Amino acid sequence: MVEREILMSELQVTIDPKEVGMSAERLTNIDKHFKQYVDDGRLPGYACTVARYGQLVHVSKYGMRDIEAGLPIELDTMYRIYSMTKPITSIACMMLVEEGKLQLTDEVSAFIPAFADTRVFTGGSAFKPVTEPIAKPMRVWHLLTHTAGLTYSFNYYEAVDDMYRRAGFDFGVPQTGNLEEMCNRYAALPLVFQPGTSWNYSVATDVLGRVVEVASGMSLDQFLQTRILKPLGMNDTGFDVPAAKASRLAALYNHNAKDNTTIRLTGMEDNVLKPPAAFSGGGGLVSTASDYWRFLQMLENGGELDGVRIVSPTTIDLMTTNHLPDNQDVSQFGRTLGEEVFYDGLGFGLGFAVVIDQARTRVACSNGTYSWGGMASTAFWIDPVEEITATFYTQLIPSTTYPIRPFLRSMVYGAITE
Repeated sequence: MVEREILMSELQVTIDPKEVGMSAERLTNIDKHFKQYVDDGRLPGYACTVARYGQLVHVSKYGMRDIEAGLPIELDTMYRIYSMTKPITSIACMMLVEEGKLQLTDEVSAFIPAFADTRVFTGGSAFKPVTEPIAKPMRVWHLLTHTAGLTYSFNYYEAVDDMYRRAGFDFGVPQTGNLEEMCNRYAALPLVFQPGTSWNYSVATDVLGRVVEVASGMSLDQFLQTRILKPLGMNDTGFDVPAAKASRLAALYNHNAKDNTTIRLTGMEDNVLKPPAAFSGGGGLVSTASDYWRFLQMLENGGELDGVRIVSPTTIDLMTTNHLPDNQDVSQFGRTLGEEVFYDGLGFGLGFAVVIDQARTRVACSNGTYSWGGMASTAFWIDPVEEITATFYTQLIPSTTYPIRPFLRSMVYGAITE
């Protein structure tokens, strides 16, 4: 058992890149590029993995996990993955769908009664909003696709976003009140639009986490640990970092626009050192490159890893299909704010962005590639056509500071030789 845990905690190249149609020399472009970000102070440090056909062809780390303490990035460094929590919570929901505990068409109010009375913003201001009743119920699939009409406080777009900030939701989940109480507070705020009529990046996956709790009869933390994380051997992933592992946690930094360097976010970084009041299914997990690699392997394998089946291949197919009406992309159907920089050519499935028009993305990839990232500039994608999986880890807020994702994609696909 000890040997297995050690193996799972180590990341290393497992095959010569040329054996899977990739160039080792061209893969070095990744580190040549991103080392510059660290050397000139734009990033504290980073880790990166690239795999093809389930074999790791590139594993690298560079820079510091804690600049002030002089601690380097290690392969077992722990990161706040923020919105990369969303795919894990979405998988949890789909496990319950497979078990007959809920349906995608179920009304959210069946699990969170307060949403039966939620209204929709139509005008006015944050102080005097004009609202109307919901025309059609908010359903579980609206939460998974970010079409529920919910929002985030950091979406500086209109009055409802401001109402979230004034209600204490500055960065999603407040530090007081459990998940049930938090969702009741969300339900008391108006929706940005009628459910199903647009796309908006939002707290929907946090609400989904409460649906998982009610449908399963377990706390979100307990469900994820017992049904997903422990079965997959993701031993360093959770909603808080135990004291014995705290030294491995990367420090959190913000972008300093004055000189393109970093500023340490001491006010936020200690939140994960104790169990949260409410488990954020939309952004609360801490993980490692090794742990998340195992989660991605499970997805790429059609829902199974090392003999442990989490969901069926048909469920993975359903989740990674565009669910926006008329096969529209996000730029056509929604408000293009939030974690991603460009939405052209990207549809949205059940918990993932999905490439539906490769040419419109203006970066190398295949149609069907699915992905997401986190607020602190972590990111992943899986390309089921080229069978490529890639990840990037750092701790810089916001994720839109630098075009890390398109640069990484260009260099990874540029290393393909056949």
